[in-house]
Amino acid sequence: MRPSEIASAIETLITVKQPAFIWGAPGVGKSQIVAQLAAKHDLKLVDIRAVLLDPVDLRGIPRIDDEGKTAWCAPSFLPTEGNGILFLDELNTAPPLVQAACYQLILDRKLGEYELPEGWSIIAAGNRESDKAVTHRMPSALANRMVHLDFEADLDDWLLWADNNEVVPSLKAFLRFRPTLLHAFDPKKNAKAFPSPRSWEFVSTILAAKPSNSTIKALITGAVGEGAATEYLAFLTACDQLPSVEEVLTSPDTIELPDDPAVVYALCESVAREASDDVIPQIAVLAARLPIEFSVLLMRDSAATSPSIVETPSFANWAYANSDILV
Repeated sequence: MRPSEIASAIETLITVKQPAFIWGAPGVGKSQIVAQLAAKHDLKLVDIRAVLLDPVDLRGIPRIDDEGKTAWCAPSFLPTEGNGILFLDELNTAPPLVQAACYQLILDRKLGEYELPEGWSIIAAGNRESDKAVTHRMPSALANRMVHLDFEADLDDWLLWADNNEVVPSLKAFLRFRPTLLHAFDPKKNAKAFPSPRSWEFVSTILAAKPSNSTIKALITGAVGEGAATEYLAFLTACDQLPSVEEVLTSPDTIELPDDPAVVYALCESVAREASDDVIPQIAVLAARLPIEFSVLLMRDSAATSPSIVETPSFANWAYANSDILV
């Protein structure tokens, strides 16, 4: 399932208080999507890394109550009020005894004398066994207590996220050109760094910090691996040859267009970011000169930047001229 579908499914499960387990390869964004859902619905988020727990950590420690009986002091990280998501991250990485300690909590919403408040839901996540990550096989008794969702990276969903999180434009253009590099994890290889939605976010953060030319290759390679880093740096070099957006919008009918498809992606990305009602006539002229796949890309991204342009005559004329493609 793509991230947006995972989010929709989790929202449904939250309403019925049904525990869920999100399966996915390292770096695809399992933890992040749970955090985003909590923020979206104004829910508290308690993130428990099960791998860091001992079996006794969940139940707490015993004490003698006023009647001389043994009572258990629940750990402070378990919620006692309000509404939220109890997120058991890396659950299948935890030793079997820790997973067993979660049985009652997940099924009955209780753990000894502790009871999960009514407004809280339980979501768990972990890597797949096929990813060769450190995992323990989940006991069937625990697995049967949850709805299982398979998380797959999706470029369109990632680009939508990137638009709202200040990801550097060149990176978005590059991954449009090389979508298979959004997540290229091979469990058969013992690579320390590999392309993933998480590691590309690292790259964007690194570039925003404006590293020196002497370290940029090592930094990007350290985030996404040598192959992906080499391709991206070559893409950046090609993009440096692009005319400025001002030059493009001043002469959209005569400006020389690049031959390299990768650079055309970058051109569309940079021009679309400047879209407005004032410049849509020039953008439409440029779009008419581009191959149809880039023309659609440019106008679609321009509309995402400035939705009001779809009401302009220039956009309407372009849409009419390409109606056979758009239907």
